[in-house]
Amino acid sequence: MQDLQIRRWSDGELLVKALPTVLLQTTCFLAPLVMTFLLTFQRTRNFQLQWTWDLWTWTEIFSKPHYWTILGHTLFMGIACVAICLVIAFPVAYGLATRFKAIENEIKVLITFAFITDATLKIYGWALFLDKNGAANFLLMEMGFPPDMVAFLYTDWATLLGMVYSLSAFAIFTIYLSVSNIDRSLILAAYDAGAGKIRAHWEVTLPLCKPGIWAGSVLIFLLSVGAFLEPKVLGGGKSPMSAELIRQTFETRVNWPLGAALTLVLMVVAVFVVLLFTRLLTLRRGGLAP
Repeated sequence: MQDLQIRRWSDGELLVKALPTVLLQTTCFLAPLVMTFLLTFQRTRNFQLQWTWDLWTWTEIFSKPHYWTILGHTLFMGIACVAICLVIAFPVAYGLATRFKAIENEIKVLITFAFITDATLKIYGWALFLDKNGAANFLLMEMGFPPDMVAFLYTDWATLLGMVYSLSAFAIFTIYLSVSNIDRSLILAAYDAGAGKIRAHWEVTLPLCKPGIWAGSVLIFLLSVGAFLEPKVLGGGKSPMSAELIRQTFETRVNWPLGAALTLVLMVVAVFVVLLFTRLLTLRRGGLAP
């Protein structure tokens, strides 16, 4: 067997091969990000952008707790969405991979169809379903709930329902891939060692599903903190999230510097939360955390 050749960046051939990817990443990600950052040092006057190069926008953000309250609410909704999606997705993914092999393709088609359906159509469909005169309230009142208890639309719960419905497919498919790749002999070995079904599931199946669980969690969290259609339509704008605030800042207030700064703050905080949880999981796996 030939020794593996170590490639270095001084190699001209390697640079030529990497150049298209570097240019694509720079053009489509880094350049807009830098332009967004530079935009935060400008100001608007009479709905016109003024190139002033000052810190007024950042002073505005850090001096008003309103923005941070909305950001905290956004993070809470994102974490809640991740937790609910995992609770729903794991049984579904486990059943697809182990219990419903005969019809797993049909179920995956249904999940995929619901996932790729236009987001606007889905959210407004939920709004009609949860409306005061909709099917959901009719069923609840028929079950004996008083009218004052069935006002579900235009609440955080309705927003969370729409987010979970839109994003749960990410967790289902990532966990499904992890469960499908589990070596069945490991579970049988746990049974032979005296473990029951619950213990084997907890100590063998669940740890082996961690890559899929973590991948789905990251995808759902990053997408949920950027949700703006659900809080606008299902939440009624009563408790907006950061993405909806950014949209309003750009479109309604026409304050591009403030919108750009809020965008960067949301990106940095979301990435920080993901890295923090990654670090905590790494320490726990290494036995350094309780």
